[in-house]
Amino acid sequence: MSNKDDKMSFEKSVDISLLLDFYGQMLTDRQRETTELYYNEDLSLSEIASIQSITRAGVRDRLVKSEAILRDYEQKLGLLHRFTRMKDEIASIASLIQRCKNGEDVDFEDILRRLSDLQ
Repeated sequence: MSNKDDKMSFEKSVDISLLLDFYGQMLTDRQRETTELYYNEDLSLSEIASIQSITRAGVRDRLVKSEAILRDYEQKLGLLHRFTRMKDEIASIASLIQRCKNGEDVDFEDILRRLSDLQ
């Protein structure tokens, strides 16, 4: 597997882990457990199959279905997207405040507008 494939796989894992944080309670207990074991505990399909007493293919099917459900919830509700946007905006505001603290000229109206937009 190339570095690009490794990076894409890592990004997908992080993406699914975050979606699991936001929407995991909406999965069945088995779906959530399987997804957590695979993405958060880094267990193989065979290891999960052994733990859950199902086939490797059953684990794969459960993961595919769980991923689809998580992505569907995000598409409909957008909680992760909003959280990420807010986190980025807070970091931007913090940077502006730090610049002000360092004596740089900062537009306070911009800071106030951004804070107001977060509410």
